Amino acid sequence: MATGSDSSDELALDISGVRKTYRGNVEALKGISLKVPKGCIFGLLGPNGAGKSTLIKILTTLIRPSACEGTMLGSPVGTRRILKQVGLLAEHAQFPDYLTGRQVVEFSAGMSGVPVSVTRKRTDELLELVSMSDDQRRKISGYSKGMKQRIGLAQALVNDPAIVFLDEPTDGVDPTGRREFRDIIKRLKHEGKTVFVNTHILAELELIADRVAILSEGRILKEGALADLKKKDPSYEISYEGTLPDAARDFLMGAGIAISTENIEVVASQPEDIQSVIDGLRANKVVISGLKRDSQSLEDLFIEAIDSSQGQPTPPPIK
Repeated sequence: MATGSDSSDELALDISGVRKTYRGNVEALKGISLKVPKGCIFGLLGPNGAGKSTLIKILTTLIRPSACEGTMLGSPVGTRRILKQVGLLAEHAQFPDYLTGRQVVEFSAGMSGVPVSVTRKRTDELLELVSMSDDQRRKISGYSKGMKQRIGLAQALVNDPAIVFLDEPTDGVDPTGRREFRDIIKRLKHEGKTVFVNTHILAELELIADRVAILSEGRILKEGALADLKKKDPSYEISYEGTLPDAARDFLMGAGIAISTENIEVVASQPEDIQSVIDGLRANKVVISGLKRDSQSLEDLFIEAIDSSQGQPTPPPIK
């Protein structure tokens, strides 16, 4: 792979110009550039066919790119010694049916160069971490999809990686298991590891991600800190009892605030900005019965980015 200049010591991943063209001139990736800080949880989002899995396969050398410049963990992408510091749970990961869950993890340890002297202890710890200690001696053929994902996560961590790629890690995992996976991912971050997650379950990623990128048709549409990307000011919905007095209506109209028969909607950048509205309503004899805050979700951000890239207007939220 072609390489660029050395990346900052603060970056786990610093890539640019990543392209992949398959036979038939099918462009899966059209010049991807990303900077992923060390020790963060990074989410890559996109519809099916966007190129998310292709990017992970390039970074972990499972497929060859048409072009790729940059570094991973400070060395050119694809450097053999760096790959020993990488963990991977691939999408639709398959393991031999005749192996037990424990054997899968131990086999991965051997393939990753983990010393035999530490493999047993490390395997025990990981099987406990993913709640598979009780089922470790069962064969893969008898596992559910969720159990296979748990074993897949354990084998991805067996070499104690500095950066781990998780491609749809909670696919087939029940709600309790998804919460456990989130806790494990947060624990990995706490240990200083970089976690790169591909997922279509936006609500779950929103709970843990530090940074996200939205990928569509082989191009990055948005990328950055989640808090910065969700830049729209939140709205506050004020519910009231009875009929608004004329004086209250005049006050709200003068402030440019929307009124409906059931509530008042106020857009404010800070919670304290709404206090003057509440004070004005009370001064005009309005009985306030409720206050609800509604901010832009990751799903809203995702849909807005995809629709904008396709030239489609984003419909207003349904209240």
